[in-house]
Amino acid sequence: MTTPVDGRRAGRIAIGVTGASGAIYAVRTMAALLERGCHLDLVVSDYGRRLLVEEIGAEVRAERLQVTLAERYGPGVMAGTITLHAHRDLGSALASGGHRCAAMVIVPCSMKTLAGVAHGLSQNLIERAADVMLKERRRLIVVPRETPMSLPDLRNMVACAEAGAMVLPAMPAFYQKPQTIDDLAAFIAGKILDALGFEQDLFPAWTGA
Repeated sequence: MTTPVDGRRAGRIAIGVTGASGAIYAVRTMAALLERGCHLDLVVSDYGRRLLVEEIGAEVRAERLQVTLAERYGPGVMAGTITLHAHRDLGSALASGGHRCAAMVIVPCSMKTLAGVAHGLSQNLIERAADVMLKERRRLIVVPRETPMSLPDLRNMVACAEAGAMVLPAMPAFYQKPQTIDDLAAFIAGKILDALGFEQDLFPAWTGA
């Protein structure tokens, strides 16, 4: 396996996909992690499922989704595996601290989900799995995609950070001279991989003036 997260094996990563526009960030991140041989525990909200279909044309079935990712990003995606968990199933293994995911990424993260994580509501499996990451002191990365942001949104980001999450907004840079929308998505996916402790080659590192 590749570089570990905080000294633990990084082979199992939970991914939450919610209803903030930006499904391309989710699929690029999933593809990059699958290429590194990770097992993804995937949870998709109702609106996250809708966005994957409308923005990417991706069916939310584990086998079909992985094929779609391979068609888009290459056969290396088949190096990993995906388990799809029902969004409303609070009895899922992901809802327990005994489930040994090394980390979780919510990408993109809607403001509703951000609020649920910030306040520990655990109303669905994405929120509960995020709460598990925080209580077990494991890595949680939330990728909000909203603009402009209200004061409650900003306060919820602070609350998440204070609880131990990393807030990684979907704000791609331009110093790498992106040519396509996929280049912009790759920048965010690369930042997520960096935050998880993986080596990444999705965008070049800034080398200074």
